[in-house]
Amino acid sequence: MLRAPKLLLAASVVLALSACGSRQKLVPVEGVAPAPKAYGAPTVAAPDQLLEPSTQSRPERNVELRRKSEARADDPFDLPPE
Repeated sequence: MLRAPKLLLAASVVLALSACGSRQKLVPVEGVAPAPKAYGAPTVAAPDQLLEPSTQSRPERNVELRRKSEARADDPFDLPPE
């Protein structure tokens, strides 16, 4: 008996949350200066350039899987505690 009101409530919450997003293009607010030029950059970055992650923030990954066990190479920094 209580299942129908819960289902109705869940559907209304999902419907309300789906209407929260805006699909309009962002425009700068009048009277507000745009972001300043980054130190050392030759020009002011465009919004598309600011949204693109840098190589340092998303490096390429080596996804080569190991097919068999291999002995580890000697690690010169693997020292016993002093």
